[in-house]
Amino acid sequence: MNNSILPNGWVCAQYQDIYLSASNGVGGTQNKDGKGLPVSRIETIANESVDYERIGHITIYDEKKVEKHRLMAGDILFSHINSPVHLGKTAIYDGKHQLFHGINLLRIVVDRRLILPSILNYHCKYIRALGDFSAEAQHAVNQSSLNQKKLGSFNIPLPPLAEQKIIADKLDDLLARVECIKTRLENIPEILKKFRQSVLSSAVSGELTEEWRNKYSDSVEVFTELDGMNCFRDIALPKLPKKWKWLRFDQVADIASNLKSPLDYPDAIHIAPNHVESWTGKLSDFQTISQDNVTSAKHEFYPGQIIYSKIRPYLCKVSIAKFGGLCSADMYPINSKIETDYLFRWMLTITFTDWASNAESRSVLPKINQKDLSKVPVPTPPIPEQQEIIRIVQIYLSYADSMQRLVCNGLLRITSLTQSILAKAFRGELTAQWREENPDLISGLNSAEALLEKITAEKLAAGTIKKRAKKTSQ
Repeated sequence: MNNSILPNGWVCAQYQDIYLSASNGVGGTQNKDGKGLPVSRIETIANESVDYERIGHITIYDEKKVEKHRLMAGDILFSHINSPVHLGKTAIYDGKHQLFHGINLLRIVVDRRLILPSILNYHCKYIRALGDFSAEAQHAVNQSSLNQKKLGSFNIPLPPLAEQKIIADKLDDLLARVECIKTRLENIPEILKKFRQSVLSSAVSGELTEEWRNKYSDSVEVFTELDGMNCFRDIALPKLPKKWKWLRFDQVADIASNLKSPLDYPDAIHIAPNHVESWTGKLSDFQTISQDNVTSAKHEFYPGQIIYSKIRPYLCKVSIAKFGGLCSADMYPINSKIETDYLFRWMLTITFTDWASNAESRSVLPKINQKDLSKVPVPTPPIPEQQEIIRIVQIYLSYADSMQRLVCNGLLRITSLTQSILAKAFRGELTAQWREENPDLISGLNSAEALLEKITAEKLAAGTIKKRAKKTSQ
């Protein structure tokens, strides 16, 4: 960043200009000598959600290292080694508990005559979101690292110290509001999940169509040719509305095992359990047989069939195929003898999933076989009522899906808003009026440039830093 485009009183500095020190952490083993914060928990310091009694321990044998690696209030922890997910994460240590920083963390101690810890912390978050830390890191298999030298060369637009306090207060306030909105939005998918289950539960118990039955029940036929169930696993089944029956799964559907060699179907779509979203039936990220390098036998399935994952049935992975292809041998293609969409909705319920997951053993099973699946009860209304249930459920679930899309879009906007606020802060836009009202606090000896030159000269004189070549814009 060029000084000429910075607000009055600001200066373009480098991270290494504002450090007192930036040191690596210490490694160790489980012991009682000191607690070390793992990289994955670094950002939890800020919201005080760290369980200090359960985080890992670090053994430090050298007493000199004890003091060197003991964290102090205001220290910034920077994740410089780990997966790209964690690279560049930061937090300011509050000093409330005794902690040491582990080997994957840099401990940055800033010169508070030049910069507030919170300003550098916010700038790191801004740079991380831009992807600049990752771009400058050294990449290996499943790991990235950013050394101290490269980190120290990053530019930071440095405001006068008095203005930094105003910026920090504004960011604390604005980003806290944004985080509150984000938290509320992030809670909505769980609410929608419960809403969907409530709709399905009402549908398969007859509650959704009670008014319809009062009007049309006399004109529909019941399943007179099929014997119903009264109990399941020695427990009485819930009472159903008039003309409904509890039928065994094998009375309303056929499990259509149809193994084929994938070598004969290289261009067929391949569906595995990991392609099915739990509890929604949505398919995604699937490829062809050849693209997935499939070699073992798979079940052929057809449009309109239900595909159900028999492994870990508690994950509730079931979908209606809109196309043909081959599915994993860990899945069942199912032909429904009743309305396919009604059976599909029943298989998405918590009740069905619980019964399929526990089978005869009453313990959670990694797989359900055809015999056990065939015994699971299905609350079965007459076909016309099934069709009405499908219609009503679709209306409610379409509404939920629309809400889900709005939430996803909202979360994307929130992420953009956070970055936009940080960008405005480091362009000086959040404090433009303040600068107009306080010219004496940002000019002359109070300017960031004057202060940086003074403190740099002191460090050179003391021999704590060496003279560097003039820095260039980054």
